[in-house]
Amino acid sequence: MADASVAGGTRRVLIAADKFKGSLTAVEVAERVTAGLRSVVPDLEVAALPVADGGDGTVAAAVAAGFERREVRVAGPLGDEITAAFALRDGMAVVEMAEASGLQRLPAGVFAPLTASTYGSGELLRAALDAGARTIVFGVGGSATTDGGAGMLTALGARFLDEEGEPVPPGGGGLAELVRADLSGLDPRLPSVDLVLASDVDNPLTGPKGAPAVYGPQKGASPDDVELLDAALAHYVEVLETAAGSRAVECAVAPGAGAAGGVGYGALLVGARFRAGIEVMLDVLGFGAALERADLVITGEGSLDAQTLHGKAPAGVAAAARAAGREVVAVCGRLALQPVELGLAGIRRAYPLTGEEPDVGRCFSEAGPILERVAAKVARDFLL
Repeated sequence: MADASVAGGTRRVLIAADKFKGSLTAVEVAERVTAGLRSVVPDLEVAALPVADGGDGTVAAAVAAGFERREVRVAGPLGDEITAAFALRDGMAVVEMAEASGLQRLPAGVFAPLTASTYGSGELLRAALDAGARTIVFGVGGSATTDGGAGMLTALGARFLDEEGEPVPPGGGGLAELVRADLSGLDPRLPSVDLVLASDVDNPLTGPKGAPAVYGPQKGASPDDVELLDAALAHYVEVLETAAGSRAVECAVAPGAGAAGGVGYGALLVGARFRAGIEVMLDVLGFGAALERADLVITGEGSLDAQTLHGKAPAGVAAAARAAGREVVAVCGRLALQPVELGLAGIRRAYPLTGEEPDVGRCFSEAGPILERVAAKVARDFLL
């Protein structure tokens, strides 16, 4: 049955959903939702604006919004050469650290919590500088690394040396051997660029809420590894204090320092300013202008759960849409939020794939067709 408060007049829909991780990209989500809606309302006016919160899929969202995709050869998290991409338009670059240093770049089933490096992310930032970027949105998330951004800073010209004056081994584990940090060779263009650290987490670098303790286990770190990494990163900050003064210590406790295995710390150290990833990306993608033309907003992601409420894309979309007085519904693979939680987030109703197909395996393998059926249900409830 249609909702009387919104049925009848709604004829312009904005789809602003994130990816369904493991099954559909954000672009594919938008395509399937569009097809499902139009199966019920053939002449429906639909605008698609795939979104991301700074993690994997951020470059793809920027390209879908009209940015140019630029590819470059960089080092992967294990040091092997890979092809990664960033997005560029009108002097603004969108750099996604997961493109170079993400878990997606590791072989299936392989983790390297002590040795994975962010060097390739630094190479991507340097490529953006070479392309003439004056503003760089550095989206972080989905990393395979816990090196405090040391690899990234090395690619940008810093040196991290052991007692023999040799470079320390890559990864967070290698920082235990750090004796001296030399930042004098950092790329001279960095101070003149507006570098925005876009993240959905505000953890500090170390401690109980720091990068190793909270996110290390997701990257294969054992309890002993977590302890080693936390101590190594704390030591890293102490050594950097000698090279960079009190700013090194201040950055370590600043919001976002612990993002993506501490790559946020490295970015803050070279002058980045921290912003919630989804807020940055909505600005970059032109969400405000698209929202003005919409009557109903459809957002979503693979799992709507407690994490969604803490800076993930659907919560950011819903907050902005609610502020503009627009109705919001969500599609998702799995729903783990109660109606009152959805309401507080600004989401009128959520439609999970599991509501159409109880078999979770099929929800992954047949996500596209099932999502079309879900979208048709949205159309019948809100657009007829």
